[in-house]
Amino acid sequence: MAQLWGGRFTKETDKLVYNFNASISFDQKFYKQDIRGSKAHVAMLAKQGILTEEEKDQITEGLDGILKDVEEGKLEITSEYEDIHSFVEANLINRIGDAGKKLHTGRSRNDQVALDMKLYVRDEIDETDKELKDLLLALQKIMEENVHTYMPGFTHLQKAQPVTLAHHVGAYFEMFRRDRDRLFDIRKRMNTCPLGAGALAGTTYPLDRAYTAELLGFDAPTRNSMDSVSDRDYVIELLSAFSTIMMHLSRFSEEIILWNSNEYRFVEIDDAYSTGSSIMPQKKNPDIAELVRGKTGRVYGALTSILTTMKGIPLAYNKDMQEDKELTFDAIDTVKGCIALFTGMVSTMQFNKANMEASAKRGFTNATDAADYLVNHGVPFRDAHGIVGRLVLLCLDKGISLDELPLSEYKEISPVFEEDIYEAISMKTCVEKRVTLGAPGPDVMEQVIAQNKEYLEKN
Repeated sequence: MAQLWGGRFTKETDKLVYNFNASISFDQKFYKQDIRGSKAHVAMLAKQGILTEEEKDQITEGLDGILKDVEEGKLEITSEYEDIHSFVEANLINRIGDAGKKLHTGRSRNDQVALDMKLYVRDEIDETDKELKDLLLALQKIMEENVHTYMPGFTHLQKAQPVTLAHHVGAYFEMFRRDRDRLFDIRKRMNTCPLGAGALAGTTYPLDRAYTAELLGFDAPTRNSMDSVSDRDYVIELLSAFSTIMMHLSRFSEEIILWNSNEYRFVEIDDAYSTGSSIMPQKKNPDIAELVRGKTGRVYGALTSILTTMKGIPLAYNKDMQEDKELTFDAIDTVKGCIALFTGMVSTMQFNKANMEASAKRGFTNATDAADYLVNHGVPFRDAHGIVGRLVLLCLDKGISLDELPLSEYKEISPVFEEDIYEAISMKTCVEKRVTLGAPGPDVMEQVIAQNKEYLEKN
């Protein structure tokens, strides 16, 4: 058992205790970050005269060799080691001898693991942001191609007013854009370097923490050594942002599942993103959308778990905090995988535009526009509301839409109606008249799409 401690102890750790305490099975994920942090630490120690240049070069070369061998599969990270830190240090000492024993000068595993976790989370924020941008580019393409694709807009899952597919998808564009903003905010707030905080109270060595922070791409060193080693706010913020991303993906997945049903037939999901039934040959199931919807609870669980873990921990570092890693690693993998699969699914979906428009007409989404027609001809809105309600009842009784009701029957209920009512309640007119900022009118949507394009080019 390779450990970084033991002089104080008179006998071996119980094997069950060792296994329970060890984190190598999951913290090996940030071997790159651990080596990167160690190289920066050694460079700073040499700058401050704590190590010689020769020692720095020996250690750096040894660390580079370990990284190369791990990545080429020549060196395996095994359970022989307690954690990734002991793996790196033990192999370094084995390779370069006593110089390797100086690597940990002025450093504790507490600030080391805090650094590794921050570096890993920061890297993964950048990767997740790239996935979100790819999704936004896919949504932008759908918007560009469907400014005039009419469909029903819903409230309470009831058909309400006509919108366009571009406008509907644009709502999700806004959600995922906010998700990127949240990740940006988290990255900025967390971008301080804990290395040099030691176990909890700093160190007596003359470290240059600002130099270490600069080498590792941080904005500054952390300001309080106790907070440095016990802060997991950024993990909680990340899991909260991830939960919101998954909530947005889940909402969109729910709609795609509905749109894909026989009752809606708004979309055709590509075969590559569908599955069949083992017994029913006619089935084509939207499994990717369903799995994304289902995995949302998994990410929520990670957030709840880390909040629960952290709520009773006194300052400074406590072993409980080791529980942050598996949860965060799993959530990161889940979110990135879901975004990538969802992007592929929506990029290859086919939209049944005729079905969408027909559904909007059958759902009386133009009823408000019929009422507005009466208002524009001098009828008080409340009276107009009642008149159109009677028209809808009549159409329901006949099994037709407002567009199909004869003018004579319009006039029986209100003589104000004329032939131009059909133009006023056409899907095209209903949408094109909605020109306020944020509405689905084509001129408004073209402006939004242009603004989206500019945003994606800059970000």
